[in-house]
Amino acid sequence: MTSHSAADTAADSVAMAPADNTANLVTGEAPDKAVAELEQLGETLTRVRDGIERIIFGQRDVVEQTLVTLLSGGHVLLIGVPGLAKTKLVETLSTVLGLETNRIQCTPDLMPADILGSEVLEEQESGRRAFRFIEGPVFCQLLMADEINRASPRTQSALLQAMQEHRVSIAGKYHALPEPFHVLATQNPLEQEGTYPLPEAQLDRFLLQVDVGYPELASERQMLLATTGVTEEKPVPVIAPEALRKAQRLIRQIPVGESVLEAILSLTRRGRPESTDLDAVTEHVAWAPGPRASQALMLACRARAVMHGRLAPSVDDVVALAPPVLRHRMALNFAARADGITVEHVIGQMCDPLR
Repeated sequence: MTSHSAADTAADSVAMAPADNTANLVTGEAPDKAVAELEQLGETLTRVRDGIERIIFGQRDVVEQTLVTLLSGGHVLLIGVPGLAKTKLVETLSTVLGLETNRIQCTPDLMPADILGSEVLEEQESGRRAFRFIEGPVFCQLLMADEINRASPRTQSALLQAMQEHRVSIAGKYHALPEPFHVLATQNPLEQEGTYPLPEAQLDRFLLQVDVGYPELASERQMLLATTGVTEEKPVPVIAPEALRKAQRLIRQIPVGESVLEAILSLTRRGRPESTDLDAVTEHVAWAPGPRASQALMLACRARAVMHGRLAPSVDDVVALAPPVLRHRMALNFAARADGITVEHVIGQMCDPLR
């Protein structure tokens, strides 16, 4: 078997990639510098993941997918029953990545001003009155929206603007949010009383939906020993926010091979009843993934490749990330739900030609 250096691998990836994708990373006279930066980023991400997994036990896939989301510059929806360390994960991420974080506990009586902030009328010493804007908790780099589906549609729409535009509108004036800005929202899949399901438009703004399951026996045993003693290990900073911003820019410059591009396009279009060749999609899908799903896959595959020590994504990355990218961007009709068919099952059939 012939071995290749990192530079050779990058060159091979570039050769397979469309011209528009290769221009960013490899133009100029120093492609070796770009390769070195990617290799250094991969080593840094390994330290970041290790720092998180010293605190969060038995959730390797959840940690990886959350980091993929942040590297891609997106927002993540964490769905799982209480007690699976979703809040702990956000707290750990904020420390390891050096991000300023705030938490919102969503309730039905939460108003948009409670999240965005509001203007107050102040009287100065001279007697003159003027409005002053007081920033809400959304003005941070990592915002945790706990049980987001308990917030009213009015409050959800206010958060939607922040997620999409990275700015908020108060009294006709725009206020930019800090960069980087990410929303990590949680949902309880069991308790639905007093909740407002997220509209499709807002679900589509989440890059990934990460389902948080129970840890394995060995991980739960390790967690019990590590968290119920006299002392408990604390997370430590690994990188700074500016380093995360640099990583996000570098991720967007990674070339994508033609085979991966075609896999992304074929997968998302296979999920649409109008353009699919699968009977399962034609008969069971009521709401199909749009172009934003393809964009999410394109970015997430690049980030996952770097996390696994590769300089370009592969079709395996597309298959691995299809469920978290597509599961919240698809909905089944009543007949499918009555027959016990799940979105995961349909996504699996969509991915079969790529395996």
